[in-house]
Amino acid sequence: MQKLSWKLGMLFFAFVLAVEMVLFVSLYATLVHARIEEEFAQLLARGNSHRNVLEKNYDHTTVEHVVMMESEAETDVVITDAKRQIVSASSGIVPFARELIPLTHGRSIPREGMMVETDWKRASHIATVSPIQIGGETSGYVYMFQDTRSVRTMVYKLKHHFVVVGVLSVAITMMTIAFFSRAITMPLLRMKRATEALSQGDVSVRVEVKGDDELAQLGKAIQTLANDLAYLKQERSEFLASISHELRTPLTYVKGYADIARRPHLAEDERMTYAAIIYEEAEKIEKMVKDLFELAKLERHSFQIETQPTDLCSFFAKLCEKLRPAFQEKSLSLVCRCPGSVTAAIDQERFEQVMINVLDNARKYAFPGTTVEIAVHPQKREVVVAVSDQGAGIPPEDVPRIFERFYRVDKSRSRISGGTGLGLSIAKEIVEAHGGTITARSEQGKGTTIIMTLPEGS
Repeated sequence: MQKLSWKLGMLFFAFVLAVEMVLFVSLYATLVHARIEEEFAQLLARGNSHRNVLEKNYDHTTVEHVVMMESEAETDVVITDAKRQIVSASSGIVPFARELIPLTHGRSIPREGMMVETDWKRASHIATVSPIQIGGETSGYVYMFQDTRSVRTMVYKLKHHFVVVGVLSVAITMMTIAFFSRAITMPLLRMKRATEALSQGDVSVRVEVKGDDELAQLGKAIQTLANDLAYLKQERSEFLASISHELRTPLTYVKGYADIARRPHLAEDERMTYAAIIYEEAEKIEKMVKDLFELAKLERHSFQIETQPTDLCSFFAKLCEKLRPAFQEKSLSLVCRCPGSVTAAIDQERFEQVMINVLDNARKYAFPGTTVEIAVHPQKREVVVAVSDQGAGIPPEDVPRIFERFYRVDKSRSRISGGTGLGLSIAKEIVEAHGGTITARSEQGKGTTIIMTLPEGS
């Protein structure tokens, strides 16, 4: 994860650095150009100001006054006549002026003046020229000069400021990117540690998530996975404990009565009694193992659900005829209430298994002399099947758990009746495989209702 943080930080840094370089270079070039143009404009404005004074009083005194004014400034002035012969000039500038002025011969000088030397990088001075016009005739020229060292110094200082600001910006950018890349990758690092712990079997991990962005959603998904794995681990432990517990009792009976039956002087009628007990317990083990294999196939989805539109009224009528003798043995009535023709998409063999499991529970726990009822209620796009008994009912805290494997409300009674505690679990898997739901509603002392919803048949 540190590699990811480093790569992410370097990627952001390279991108931001490229953007900063482009912006800084563009801004620097723009500012330098603006400042140079400002220097040119100021120099030309100064020359035009002297020109205006000389146009009003073009005499020796005024000329010397103009030259004297420039002697205290950073600029220099050269005043020429119309033929560009030097009339007066600042000290020290004459040699450069003598080289530059001849180059302006033959050039048309506009009234507002013009730049005649702009190469501030290589030349010793920049220069402007402004024409002196008296009575419509050009009487002379005012040449202004400025040492380019001052311009280069100004550009150097500007460059220095940009370098300092640039270095600070890069440093701040690096620290900011390091902070944010760390902030982004830290949740990923915690998630990585959590997934490593999960891969090693530690399902007690907790992933702290804040916000509702993609990282937070990923963290919540990992936490959900951890919770699910913890639940499955606990359920597996309870499942194995339940299997051990459920198999231990009949196996103990089988082993104990087999030892007794092996005694050589045992009476034949007693031996047959013990053999019958062993057979009964073996049947319980066989039924439990069969239910376990059935449940395993259902959870692996290795079975086939082949639904077809089925007339439920006819289906339940045949089922009731088949099961009614078993209910009559316990003095129970089994009735089916189905309004006319109701069609649902079911796998008849699998759904018959569901109904047998549900009805078998109702038969075991209903009070003698009462009625077990199958009621069919067609609704919009689905069919509701309710199996109701009149029995002791289920405590409210046990109702949500009756579809769990091996869960029993009355364990002693269910063991006597030979149940495995898997019937409703198998029923739940099959109903959900049909795209339906199964729930329970119960009231102690009045009975229990198992409610199933199925998709309507076409």
